[in-house]
Amino acid sequence: MTGIGMSRFGRFLRANPLIATGGVIALLIVLIAVVAPLVVPYPADAGAATHPEIALQAPSAQHLFGTDQVGRDVFSRVLTGARVSPVVALFVLLISCVVGISLGVLAGYFGGVTDEIIMRITDIFLAFPPLLLALAFATVLPANLTSLTIAIAITWWPWHTRLVRGQAASVAGRPYVEACRALGIPSWRILLRHVLPNSVTPVIVQVSLDFGGVILTASALSFLGLGAQDPTPDWGLMVAEGQNYFTTQWWLVTFPGLAILITALAFNLLGDGLRDVLDPRRVLVR
Repeated sequence: MTGIGMSRFGRFLRANPLIATGGVIALLIVLIAVVAPLVVPYPADAGAATHPEIALQAPSAQHLFGTDQVGRDVFSRVLTGARVSPVVALFVLLISCVVGISLGVLAGYFGGVTDEIIMRITDIFLAFPPLLLALAFATVLPANLTSLTIAIAITWWPWHTRLVRGQAASVAGRPYVEACRALGIPSWRILLRHVLPNSVTPVIVQVSLDFGGVILTASALSFLGLGAQDPTPDWGLMVAEGQNYFTTQWWLVTFPGLAILITALAFNLLGDGLRDVLDPRRVLVR
């Protein structure tokens, strides 16, 4: 990047502190997830490698975040947990975007019966609170990370469908799309080359905002025993395992809880900053 480019980039970050703050924290979390297996001082998911003789030790120089009820290092498990909850959120949003954007574009472009069918199904899903609906699906599925991802994705796609549908309907009525239809260009080509690229901008902002929400939902389901299972170092599961010791061994709940809080906050800040930058109505006001 040239000096001028760096200068513009610096001014952009100073003008958008939310993006700067959220982006730095999110990048740090990603780096931790990548290097965690290389830097953690103790194995984080070795279920058989328990050490009862050092169980429930307070934070110290040897164990920065203390040890859990079976003697595992909490610091190592919290760092390795950055490879669990955020990855679940990534796959949830990937699935929900593929399904939601596809259905939203079809509903907005074709309208009529297609729009009615897709949007009424969407309304049925939106009628239930996402956490409650995810809880219902997770209950009937095996308790593991794959089922957790599917259960949350099933409840998340309608939000993206409704968001994209309105945008696609607006694009479908523009003169250049009408001209493409008049020229006999196939609908699939119009969808891929014109409607889809001009309909996904709001989703970029929504995904960054949803990331923290998905992490909170996944942690809540793991806390209830419907997600990750021991010895997987999932933050929600760690909070659940430490709740009985909270009044005496506070570190078991505090550190994984802070990890959930910081991760959700980082992506919410990033999403708010992106919304300020990409929302044309805000730009016009300024």
